[in-house]
Amino acid sequence: MSRLTLHQLALQTGSLQVNGECKDALEAHRNITANPPDLVFLDIEMPGMTGIELLKILPKKTLVILTTSKKQYAAEAFTLNVVDYLVKPVTLPRLMQAVEKVRDILLRNDSVVKTVEDNYLFIKDNNVLKKIKVEDILWIEAMGDYIKIRTQNQWHIVHTTLKAVEEKINSARLMRVHRSYIISLDKIDSIEEGVVNIFNTPIPVAESYRSKLIQKIKLL
Repeated sequence: MSRLTLHQLALQTGSLQVNGECKDALEAHRNITANPPDLVFLDIEMPGMTGIELLKILPKKTLVILTTSKKQYAAEAFTLNVVDYLVKPVTLPRLMQAVEKVRDILLRNDSVVKTVEDNYLFIKDNNVLKKIKVEDILWIEAMGDYIKIRTQNQWHIVHTTLKAVEEKINSARLMRVHRSYIISLDKIDSIEEGVVNIFNTPIPVAESYRSKLIQKIKLL
């Protein structure tokens, strides 16, 4: 029933073509490796192998949107560089929002971060340099050969690595807290159990960065 519902919603977007469905992770792995799709919608709880376990052995460039009825997998899912994380029941507006992220990744394959200053950075998008204020950044997320710069209003998809961005950053506002995340210290809402919460999104903090993070925040 979940596959049928998602299939119907995918067709309603007008931009997705369903090339296959699989009943379990092993079948999915065979099909994905034999005929790589542009995008995979992957459930987490499946017989034989979980979606998280499957995700770890898929080719790194596979674009994946996770779907699940449980929110507790979110922190681990984001460490595996998924495009998005949909909690069931999936709605058409939420699905279309996730698909737009995928569209940006597929279309913006020539974007690079050009420079990062104290208050702003420039990204190259289709031969146009676009300015992003550092104060507007919520976090920067690594995803394979791309990074996603998250602001309050939108995602910016850039073809570069998180390490390259970190080397160019010259701002006390931004700090790396995980191999896959740079966050804005100003935008942290809370910190708990190894994650920081920014705009209701849990972001993992690696053990090696925790002491430095505590030093940076204003802890009473």
